[in-house]
Amino acid sequence: MLAEHKVLTTNQIAAIEFLSVRRAQDRLRNLRELGVVFAFRESYVRGGTSQTRYALGYLGARLIAAQRAEKPPAPKAYTESLERLALWPKLEHQLGVNDFFCALAAHRNPARLREEGREGEVGGLTQWWSEKRCTEFFWRYLGAGRETRLRPDGYGCWEEAGRAVRFFLEHDTGTESLAKVTGKLDDYSDFPTDAFGVLLFSVHAPRREIALRTALHRALVGHDPGFVIATAARDPYGAYGHADGPAGPIWGLCTPRSGDSASRRYRLAELPQRGPSVEHSASNTDQPLNEAAFDPDDREMSRRIHTAQPEPAEPAGYADDDDDLDDVTLYDDADDDDVYRAPVAPARPDTQRPRRSRWAA
Repeated sequence: MLAEHKVLTTNQIAAIEFLSVRRAQDRLRNLRELGVVFAFRESYVRGGTSQTRYALGYLGARLIAAQRAEKPPAPKAYTESLERLALWPKLEHQLGVNDFFCALAAHRNPARLREEGREGEVGGLTQWWSEKRCTEFFWRYLGAGRETRLRPDGYGCWEEAGRAVRFFLEHDTGTESLAKVTGKLDDYSDFPTDAFGVLLFSVHAPRREIALRTALHRALVGHDPGFVIATAARDPYGAYGHADGPAGPIWGLCTPRSGDSASRRYRLAELPQRGPSVEHSASNTDQPLNEAAFDPDDREMSRRIHTAQPEPAEPAGYADDDDDLDDVTLYDDADDDDVYRAPVAPARPDTQRPRRSRWAA
């Protein structure tokens, strides 16, 4: 998890792996002494420090490299990358993104599942891709030297009650202008977003959500974006106002007719199902919390990106927020023609896209 998502706090690690924060602290202290993890804190001007943050230590990086049959990093270069991570301007933003996904992953904490006699149960968060992995996969060449590349803060799949909702996450902290935030819709419109999931905006305050929904409403007037958009707000402490966190009924659909307020809120699992349907046993990823991940090199996934999506048989329409979700034509889940089930041994394409360096602080 640290190799993939760079940095996690004590509470985040405890939420997804341990029964208590104290047990997590004991284990992390042992790993820190061994050099497997690297720990650091931020000192506040008015006194005190932040919660401990953990990154992959040099020994941990060597273990991951050995597991993947890769060349280990140079000690000096890796130490410098950890120093840059501790002072990374986007550190708080990355911790916020990871907090969102860890709140979802906490629902399938293996220690709690064992205690409740549900060991081996697979559900909840079944895919969690980092921004780096998303940027490498979600891009499309438009011709004439132009391309569109999605840069979501994360991509995931939430499974509950027989439904699987795949989503792109945009984690808003209020530092970007609303014009810049809504400008991201252009990239999502140029990409076959609807073939892979819905777009979620998680914002830092209720007032910000109202402002964002107003801006989105203005941007959507007169045209259909071609994909599902939903918004939710956090409180000043990063919580979502529901015991189930971001999995709870906090999401308001954003349509051309919804305006700046959502009269109805949906659970994450109640949002429209979009994207490929992948059998868990067919996933060949070596990352945890990725049972429902598809193979990025599969030809069918490449076809979804580079082949134009068929036009809907009837003009897409929107229902009011207080209407039943099934009445939203654009969000109809009954059509299974586009459902994809990954083969057991996915074929690989003839060419590979260039990969960026594995670590960038």
